[in-house]
Amino acid sequence: MNRTQTRTKWLAGIALVGASALVITGCSTPAPESSEEAGSDRPADVDLTLQLGSLLPSTGSLSFLGAPMEAGVQLAVSEINEADAGIQVELTAADEGDLDNKAYETSITNLQSAGITAMVGAASSSVTKLILDGNAGSGILTVSPSNTSADFTGINPLYFRTAPSDNLQGEVLGNQVAEDGHKTLGIIYQNDPYGTGLFEAIKSTFEGTGGEVVAEASYNQGDGQFNAQVQTIAASNPDAVAIVSYDQFATIAPLLGNAGVDTGALYLVDGNLKDWPDLSVSLEGSKGTRAGAELPDDFIDQLNEVWTAEGNDPIDALTYSAEAYDATILIALAALQAVSVEGEDIAGAMQEVSGGSGEGEKCTSFADCAEIINGGGAADYDGYSGEVTFDDDNDPAGAAIGVYEFDAENVQTRIK
Repeated sequence: MNRTQTRTKWLAGIALVGASALVITGCSTPAPESSEEAGSDRPADVDLTLQLGSLLPSTGSLSFLGAPMEAGVQLAVSEINEADAGIQVELTAADEGDLDNKAYETSITNLQSAGITAMVGAASSSVTKLILDGNAGSGILTVSPSNTSADFTGINPLYFRTAPSDNLQGEVLGNQVAEDGHKTLGIIYQNDPYGTGLFEAIKSTFEGTGGEVVAEASYNQGDGQFNAQVQTIAASNPDAVAIVSYDQFATIAPLLGNAGVDTGALYLVDGNLKDWPDLSVSLEGSKGTRAGAELPDDFIDQLNEVWTAEGNDPIDALTYSAEAYDATILIALAALQAVSVEGEDIAGAMQEVSGGSGEGEKCTSFADCAEIINGGGAADYDGYSGEVTFDDDNDPAGAAIGVYEFDAENVQTRIK
């Protein structure tokens, strides 16, 4: 089965629930009766039923990113179970929320009580910092599709991420600001690991090109008033303004416009880069960056088919959907490689199935990679988000960063 065939199939009847838990159970598939039937020396009597959790935001300041990431996980689970390759996934999904509503506190307790041994999430770097030690102490592998804080590099043997560090995105954005001819820059950023990491990378890169950061202002996640920050930036009259935020951008951008700042010279990041058709100011000419390769139309269609099956509105942002999909596929492949659904065993095989050992046969779908593994070979999975090769710190060894530009309708299009 080729990549297109496997990825055009999906599991009908998936129930997507906001803050409540959701369980998808694939039928249990017995392993081959003998190693001869399996075509390799792999054990034939191991029950590989993986209890997988997802902790992604359906509420809170990152909720607009939760749908594409959750859809990516759901699509991957359906393909894994449908492949009938010796492993089945039972998925329990729960709401991450944010630092304000703290939905993650109840959700992570429920996920751990459900007996998960691996988890996709959290989306927020701040939330992951709060739940990671508890997961690791329980032997749960944590794989985030969107944690970008540099603090996570090598943080724990049971932690991986399919998104690159902020250092790379900040470098691309800082260089883009300079490439566009701007000499002075103001930066508004949220005061958390995500915001400060990107702020530092953008500032360092832009100043390294000869530019000057003439004003900087931070805010705390949960703040609702940004007048002081906007006044600080506007008073310095920068050529451009970078905004490192989540959905606070919806309030910050109009305030900048009212203060006389050119809203066609704003620079956005992955946390706020989406279409903003209802914004009261024009973003035409503004740009932003987001990790991930350009996604094919059929993948986007599949995500929306999964997500709208139960009456949800179509996904209007695709940020980290591919990273969530790839995280799920890699976890299942690692479990298949390790012949174990225990978190520590899966973690021990993650680098190998990603090609991090420098060996392995390239494959681009779960079914094709599983066939290689079940045949006794080494698989090197390359996904929708890119090559996804884990280094010794459990980070992606490299990543694609896209640059997007807004048109007159405040709709963003990838330009490089």
